[in-house]
Amino acid sequence: MMRSFRVNVPATSLALLISDILLVTTAFVLATYLTLDADPRTYLFDDGGFLRLIPVLATIIVGMHFSDLYSRVHLQSRIVLLQQLCVVMGGAFLTEGFLYYLSSTQRVPLHVMAVGSTLAMAGLFLWRVAFSAFALQVMGRDTLLLVGGSPLLEDIARHIEEHPEMALQVTGYVADGLEPGTPLPGGKVLGPISSLTEVVQATRPNRLVIGMPERRLRMPVAELLDLRFAGHIIEEAATTFEHVCGRVCIRELRPSQLIYSGELGPRMQTLVVQTISSRLFSAIGLVLASPIMLLTALAVRLSSPGPILYRQVRVGLDGELFTLYKFRSMRADAEAQTGAVWASRDDPRITKVGKIIRKLRFDELPQLVNGLIGNMSIVGPRPERPEFVHSLCEKIPYYRERHCVRPGITGWAQINYKYGDTLEDTITKLEYDLYYIKNMSFRLDTYIIFHTVKAMLLSRGAQ
Repeated sequence: MMRSFRVNVPATSLALLISDILLVTTAFVLATYLTLDADPRTYLFDDGGFLRLIPVLATIIVGMHFSDLYSRVHLQSRIVLLQQLCVVMGGAFLTEGFLYYLSSTQRVPLHVMAVGSTLAMAGLFLWRVAFSAFALQVMGRDTLLLVGGSPLLEDIARHIEEHPEMALQVTGYVADGLEPGTPLPGGKVLGPISSLTEVVQATRPNRLVIGMPERRLRMPVAELLDLRFAGHIIEEAATTFEHVCGRVCIRELRPSQLIYSGELGPRMQTLVVQTISSRLFSAIGLVLASPIMLLTALAVRLSSPGPILYRQVRVGLDGELFTLYKFRSMRADAEAQTGAVWASRDDPRITKVGKIIRKLRFDELPQLVNGLIGNMSIVGPRPERPEFVHSLCEKIPYYRERHCVRPGITGWAQINYKYGDTLEDTITKLEYDLYYIKNMSFRLDTYIIFHTVKAMLLSRGAQ
């Protein structure tokens, strides 16, 4: 994996992205040579042909991203892949038509569009089939040897099994208390801890991941030191879990790891940049979203009695309370009898229009006002209601640490995890929030916003 935008990006996904850009560019350049009567070099270099092709190429790549063709490397169905590519090329034609409407001088010749799209679709289809079949064999996998009896090691192995695009593979386990050959997630037990050196010499893993509940009594310090000085990479299970899963494991988190961490955010300059950029983006977002907000307000008003906006007290920076604004998606008396409760799937309190605007995330648009005021940021942990915060701080360690930054309209947890209404879901989302706080930066915020737009367009994760 490669680290970009403070996020570990699978090398397979990055290789696909680069190869697709080259392939699509080649397809359209070749189309100019096949279809134009004039010298294609004159069109491409002297008449600005390359500049006219850029929006079309960008639309194709972005469309493939929205179709999950970079997060799902392994091909599930050739028919589905062909359908996805047809939709992507259709989007490219719509983009070209819109640009032609704005300025006819920027039009890509119709024959170039038709031939280029056909070549690009055929090339992408064949390349995806070949890449899915042979990529990991050619690129290879990083192998991990899991040492110890921590349940966290099995969580890491399960995540690796569920995400083959990460190009990681578990060599096996070295653990006491289990017979060699005992199957575990991702591999089997290769021997006891006393045989660590022999197992490493036999399997030659890329890195060793250490997870032991009783560190002082059972950790083979001498053997690990010898292996480290021999050039082997050794990591704690919590560190590997964070890099692989994109969240901080609260079960293995010790206060000293936060106190002495040299990476832990937020840094002052990061907060200043986030404050300025959030207010700027909120102002721009309000202008751009005003037509949608007007139509949404009208739909809410006509669909059910009650106010258009829903005002709710939430906990913000440093535990201070503020009023959060949303378009009302529930009945006006939704909590008259129950009091404050989490929304659930297929919640009967949600109106018909409310289901639609929640699915499209339009109910969250008034929070741009909160971003403009400054009690929220565009990106950050989602703010919770004070009725829940007090209870959650008592039940979940490190929960109050999420209030060291401004809450966000969207966040790292929102693009990586489903909507949750249980204590276990809240713990998992807190692990994502702590990862964001530890790694927060303008680059990570940009990454989250980009994926939030994708989630909105595909109506994912709403409830």
